[in-house]
Amino acid sequence: MNFFEASDLINTPFECIDYDSKNNVFPVLKHYHYYLELIYMKEGICVMQNANDTYEVHPGEMMLFHPNVMHAMYSKNNEYVKYSVIKLDINRMFLSSTYSPKLRSIYKSIEKKNYSVKFPKEYVDRIKANEIIDKCIDECRQRKYGYDQVVLSMLYLLLINILRYYQDKGFVINAETFAEDSRYDIFCISDFIDNHINENIKVNDIAKVCGMSYSYFAKKFQSVYGKSCKEYLEEMQLYKAEELLMFTDFDLTYIANECGFSDCSHLINSFKKHKKMTPKQFRKMQNDLN
Repeated sequence: MNFFEASDLINTPFECIDYDSKNNVFPVLKHYHYYLELIYMKEGICVMQNANDTYEVHPGEMMLFHPNVMHAMYSKNNEYVKYSVIKLDINRMFLSSTYSPKLRSIYKSIEKKNYSVKFPKEYVDRIKANEIIDKCIDECRQRKYGYDQVVLSMLYLLLINILRYYQDKGFVINAETFAEDSRYDIFCISDFIDNHINENIKVNDIAKVCGMSYSYFAKKFQSVYGKSCKEYLEEMQLYKAEELLMFTDFDLTYIANECGFSDCSHLINSFKKHKKMTPKQFRKMQNDLN
């Protein structure tokens, strides 16, 4: 049996939906994924397994499943259940300050210290988690201009409020938490790539950061992300180039350098290959739309 739940970490860094046992596949059998997952219970009582622990989650309570942790969900006494689901790639949550490590490092530290993953109704109500989650779901459903930025801002608020809950329980951001920032594995390497995309990094360089041989890294990356690391790098370069073409008046030479292309010709050829147009045509099309 394959317990892994596939996901598109590049094009879908978050997913926000309502889920119920009448209209969706239920129970949710044992599985794991690379997302961090939050469940807000709306109706019924859900029995949730998290690794070796089992919880009863009542309406108004919330559960957190860390990435790569086996979990499952069943209804108590086969009754109807309804809940909201937030899945997010915490490695793509880049908000950080000069005095704090990255959110992925903080939550990894929280997981290592075995803090509870169930949140009581009184705290969930206090941080207005239901309102935040409903807003995220509504934004994803409507997909109006800037919806992704609105959702990310709401998710930052929710994650920071959850962090403060753990701090109230004694969690401390210490030197070990900061040390996580410099540790990379296959699951958080997208963070490293995003931070170094303008340096024309090679797949072999990335494999070394993960402490893997080139061949093992390439195979593992393909299994996790559904594409080769070389393809991933080129997509990330193109995404960044698109933003610069849309929102700035920088020339192509500058954009090529900023996005890690070897030169302007490399940028133009990649655009023609993937977008079926030149960067200048893309920029003109976006200007015409606006």
